[in-house]
Amino acid sequence: MTEIGFYHLTRTPLDQALPRLLGRVLAAGGRAHVLCGEAERARALDASLWPASDPDWLPHGLAGGEHDALQPILLGTEDAPPANGARFLVLVAGAESGRLADYDRVLDLFDGGDPEAVAAARRRWAAAKAAGHALTYWQQGAGGWEKKG
Repeated sequence: MTEIGFYHLTRTPLDQALPRLLGRVLAAGGRAHVLCGEAERARALDASLWPASDPDWLPHGLAGGEHDALQPILLGTEDAPPANGARFLVLVAGAESGRLADYDRVLDLFDGGDPEAVAAARRRWAAAKAAGHALTYWQQGAGGWEKKG
């Protein structure tokens, strides 16, 4: 059983919310695989993570490089075992994975301002619940992420 957290973006866009969550993964000694729905989104996130200020630095790379196994954070579009051995999967921009059980924790981030993204997240929630995963729901609040009932 994998722990899956659904993160409802309501106050900041993905490129601003993602660095802090990835920083928590790294602070816990983890490695992350960020699965993007499309290559353009992966490249955009790659560019936005370099100047991120909270945390100060997020070592990462785009999947397909010669040093993938060394990357603490690997961004890509392939739903395959990540070369960096990540135990954390981060789903962004509508990405879906058939390998949820391969990870210890999954973070599913979705844009609360996009009705289609919200509907898709609800479908992913229902499928994950039916598969027996442990689910939590987080929403952005004034002071950060708030766990909701």
